[in-house]
Amino acid sequence: MQPAPFTLLLLLLASAEQVLAAGKKTSVTDWSNKYDTHFKKHSKHYFGPNHDWRWFKAQAIAESGLKPKAKSKSGARGIMQIMPATYKEIQKKNPHLKDINSPRWNIAAGIYYDRKLYKRWVSPPDENERLYFAFGSYNAGYSRIIKSLKRADPPTASWEKVEHYVPGQTRHYVRRIRRLMDDL
Repeated sequence: MQPAPFTLLLLLLASAEQVLAAGKKTSVTDWSNKYDTHFKKHSKHYFGPNHDWRWFKAQAIAESGLKPKAKSKSGARGIMQIMPATYKEIQKKNPHLKDINSPRWNIAAGIYYDRKLYKRWVSPPDENERLYFAFGSYNAGYSRIIKSLKRADPPTASWEKVEHYVPGQTRHYVRRIRRLMDDL
């Protein structure tokens, strides 16, 4: 059974909106010092003192534009755009995390989840490559990135090779984070 034309139109519009948001130009205000203390603290806690915390701020800019009240159509919430069910899972290991709507706890949960995904990607030895795979997993899901990796050449796969097989939204998402970091 084929989807109705109206359904296809809605899907196309939603996809176009996500691609446009992911490709949005970076502005000077994107890198305000808002929430820096939270990004620094939780990056250090989950990734160690030598990891560049700005990667997670770039991710948050790509996710929500640093808007603490952001809510996606799918229900993801806060600065790091975390799904409520994912937040509850994170809280089981981190009971000190309180309100998903609090910038402090939302950022902590997002960086914790990044770390969890980062640790799953052991094959790319390069730290940045592992981050790209973690960010892709954060956006599209770990299993979807694994499927994309299998379609690429696994023994030599880098994000640049795998990104051709991931959903367009995810490709643009990771590119946006990288662009934000390049603009520093």
